[in-house]
Amino acid sequence: MGKLSNSMWRLLGSQTTRNQSKSISLIKDAAAHDKWAAKLDDADFVTEAEKLDIGADLGDRAKFLALVREASDRALDMRAFDVQLQGALRLLEGDIVEMATGEGKTLAGAIAAIGHVLSGHHVHVISVNDYLATRDAKWMKPIFELFGIDAASIDENSTREERKAAYAADITYASVNEIGFDVLRDQLAQTEDDLVAPTPDVAIIDEADSVLVDEALVPLVLAGSTEGDVPDQAIHAVVAGLKKKHYDVDADGRNVTLTDEGAEHVEAELGGINLYSEQHVGTTLVHVNVALHAHYLLERDVHYIVRDGGVHLINASRGRVAQLQRWPDGVQAAVELKEGLAQTDSGEVIDTMTVQALIGRYPKVCGMTGTALAAGEQFRQFYKLAVSQIPPNTKNIRVDEVDRVYDSKANKVEAIVAYVAQVHETGQPVLIGTHDVAESEELAYFLEKAGVTCVVLNAKNDAQEAAIIAEAGKKDAVTVSTQMAGRGTDIRLGGSGDDEQARTEIVELGGLCVVGTGRHETERLDNQLRGRAGRQGDPGVSVFFSSLEDPVVTKNLAFKRDPVSQSDDGSMGSKGVELIEQAQRIAEGVMLELHANTWRYNQLVNQQRDIVVARRMEVLTTDAAIDELRSAEPDRYAQLRGEKKADEKADTDEAVEAKADTEKAAAAKVDEQADDDKTAAVDGGDDNSADADTPEQADTVEQSHDADATDNDTTGDDTTDAETTGDADVAAEPVDEDVLAAAAREIVLFHLDRAWADHLAFVADVRASIHLRAIGKESPLDEFHRLIVDEFNRLPDDAIANARKTFREATITADGVDLGTADLHRSTTTWTYMVHDNLFSSGGAKTLQGIIGVFR
Repeated sequence: MGKLSNSMWRLLGSQTTRNQSKSISLIKDAAAHDKWAAKLDDADFVTEAEKLDIGADLGDRAKFLALVREASDRALDMRAFDVQLQGALRLLEGDIVEMATGEGKTLAGAIAAIGHVLSGHHVHVISVNDYLATRDAKWMKPIFELFGIDAASIDENSTREERKAAYAADITYASVNEIGFDVLRDQLAQTEDDLVAPTPDVAIIDEADSVLVDEALVPLVLAGSTEGDVPDQAIHAVVAGLKKKHYDVDADGRNVTLTDEGAEHVEAELGGINLYSEQHVGTTLVHVNVALHAHYLLERDVHYIVRDGGVHLINASRGRVAQLQRWPDGVQAAVELKEGLAQTDSGEVIDTMTVQALIGRYPKVCGMTGTALAAGEQFRQFYKLAVSQIPPNTKNIRVDEVDRVYDSKANKVEAIVAYVAQVHETGQPVLIGTHDVAESEELAYFLEKAGVTCVVLNAKNDAQEAAIIAEAGKKDAVTVSTQMAGRGTDIRLGGSGDDEQARTEIVELGGLCVVGTGRHETERLDNQLRGRAGRQGDPGVSVFFSSLEDPVVTKNLAFKRDPVSQSDDGSMGSKGVELIEQAQRIAEGVMLELHANTWRYNQLVNQQRDIVVARRMEVLTTDAAIDELRSAEPDRYAQLRGEKKADEKADTDEAVEAKADTEKAAAAKVDEQADDDKTAAVDGGDDNSADADTPEQADTVEQSHDADATDNDTTGDDTTDAETTGDADVAAEPVDEDVLAAAAREIVLFHLDRAWADHLAFVADVRASIHLRAIGKESPLDEFHRLIVDEFNRLPDDAIANARKTFREATITADGVDLGTADLHRSTTTWTYMVHDNLFSSGGAKTLQGIIGVFR
């Protein structure tokens, strides 16, 4: 199977010997410089390295190889093998290199990092977990120091200052999720000084297949506190008491639904309601389905463990606790309620990003893993990365036995116990790889029952993994472990010490014996387990036991009639092996399609994020916010600055002139009327005429009195009117320009962040129900793109319109803006996590797709 797969990847364009002759030639040339390098003082390494043009001059690159080989010998007491230099050269060219377990990938990566730094780059060495990042940074530090290169690491406990300092170093070691969370947290920065994550440059990825393929499908989430729905305990109590006749679970264990009898039972238990009425279909029924999922699809010690009063998810690909991962809030809360635990905080998603999108930010990506060929198509299709296969330093002499396949799980377990007991009698160490916590504990029980003492390593005690794995090569050791990927510790024959006699004894016994309790859904994980034996030319043996009841078979193959074993022990022979390999090929095809779907549905969202991030950085680092609000709201700006606009001043001058003209006209009329009165008196007019004003005269006099009253009155309602126009339209205490700019920036950033969070919620809603478009014979992907493009087109206008409104209404003083006066509040608490299930994968999120999509 392995040979077939490797040939297939070559046909698909994965050039396993790509430019290797060029690399080998350079390494031979480097040998000519070994004496020169050996004569250098430690202080000379920096000056000699600075003279080299590694990128353009092949002669300089050969001298560089001689330098790093000498440096590794002096600083680390590890003289680099030719194959390690070969791997480093391919990393410098931007390839994913396949180097077998124990061949020294860590040193090869460090050499490549030095080369990239000497070429003027900042390097992130990205690992799958904090343990490996911290260990490797500390381990490789002496060789970096010899070249005058700063290196630092980041883990989940690093402070903001420590993170900024680590990113400022030439080489930064960190886990993929820590870098991703730093990028997401930068989306909440209110000032330029708050930014932590630097501009991405070069990424060297350890365990590249795990990061770029397995973890690439997992969304990283930045959440903010909000008032979320509290799980209904009454609903969970009813669901927990259901009988098998009340619900149906589909064949592959991905979906669970109520039967008609179950629906009637739930309705009766909840007080005679109608689950499908308008009142309950979008609320109660959704909660019932989520509770069903938590109770009947998610298994304790398979999908999660309970430890320290909390639910901890298990990473299926590595068999350990998935740090910082959780299900979508509804499912997470349901499982916590199921286990009788306190509910963790729920909240709204502020921003989210897949690991695939995170890695896509780096202009140059390379990586290393022990199993690159099997993931070659994903590397090529989604990252445009080629694979280079590096030969082992010493020929691999491990014996990989043909799979032993059985008709049932019970027969398989019986065969495993018998085989391990037989090997154990010789003293040969045995490492057994299982799929989950429950299986590891079950197998350990049967082994102990058969008189075989063993040590169990799984998610419940993963803190002790390094110590347990280090001793797995001792005589008589039997270690039962969940997935071995990313363990980061080699198994030394004879144990962790340097006892050569103990090592020799194990070599004579045949080395480490690796037993797999079933094929995984990808050959890569099988090979990672096999690779624990046969390290650096050591002897070893590997064998996999499988059954037709294993998940890889039941999920991917359907039989009209179950195959029947012709043997008393239930073994299936070569036919069984063919079925197992067929099931695994189908599973790998499903995984490739899953990756492709994730890529297709996230491409547009990633582009939209890039637009929003670029806009946010413009607002954060320039005066764009105040410039735009000044232009859009000139009156409010002038008021806050204590200024009077030119057109307002012109309007005021015109009003003064008009008032003066009115007063002059009124005075003239009064004088004219007085003259007329005098004339009338002389002429002997009517006796009452002196006491009776004409209508015109009365109006004019009244206007004159009103004008005088206006001039003299400085209190009352007229003052309020004046404050909205003219001289009174200024701030009581003018706001400084810098303060106003900061206030404008805070306002615009708030509404931009709010708009993006709302857009992500809309995208999640659309994606959850988009599969229903296929029922109407529409393209779900096309409809998804159309809907989110239309919605995104409204985002800029909505954000700036809301910002203008807040600029007008919020209290802005010399101390800045008080968003609370406009009833706007940022989350006081934020946290990061990884959504455990991908939308298109098996498990919670896929089930939720059906639940929420149908009933929302």
